[in-house]
Amino acid sequence: MRRLDEGDAEGWADTFTEDAVCRISTRPEPMRGRAGLVAGARAATEAIAAAGERRRHMTGMFEIEERADGCVLVHANTVVYATDASGRSRVHQVCTCADTLVRSPEPGHALLVRDRRIDVLGPAPRPAAASTPSPTPN
Repeated sequence: MRRLDEGDAEGWADTFTEDAVCRISTRPEPMRGRAGLVAGARAATEAIAAAGERRRHMTGMFEIEERADGCVLVHANTVVYATDASGRSRVHQVCTCADTLVRSPEPGHALLVRDRRIDVLGPAPRPAAASTPSPTPN
């Protein structure tokens, strides 16, 4: 995500497999393949610049599971900060992320993202109101 934050769309896409899929809950369609990832990252970078902001992803609370088939599943939470030209920052989004990583055949790339799902969290669901029976006429 540091590469994406720096506007390096190609470098970010290079951390994925050639046929990767990236699904973001706020987008109607997933990004598919490195070319789709580059296009999506460039569009996001341009929109952020047009808004006069910079973004920083802070990721933590990792849960990592190595599977018998060699895949590595990673779940994490990410807080995305937006900083304006004056240096004021605000929380832009809070997300949960789920990645499926695979070993790369290319030297220098230990793991690549084959599948990424990002769910942007909205407000917490409100508890259901207790139903109150209608008063019965006497």
